[in-house]
Amino acid sequence: MAVTVESLGIDKLPREDRLALVQEIWDTIATEQPTPLLSETQRQELRRRIAEDDANPEDVIPWEEVKARTVARLRKQQ
Repeated sequence: MAVTVESLGIDKLPREDRLALVQEIWDTIATEQPTPLLSETQRQELRRRIAEDDANPEDVIPWEEVKARTVARLRKQQ
């Protein structure tokens, strides 16, 4: 069974107690070791893409063109 505010009875606590509990929970989360946002594989792929972009800075498509192509493609699908 999933843990919910109802199953723990938290919804029955006064507002001030619920706010204090939220702060206490947040404080315990803040002290934990953060989970890396990217896996090592993702980090390596990002480095590869950055290096590729650095090696070929002119090999890009302007945002306006990307947007125009996307809008045109979406209009075709309608």
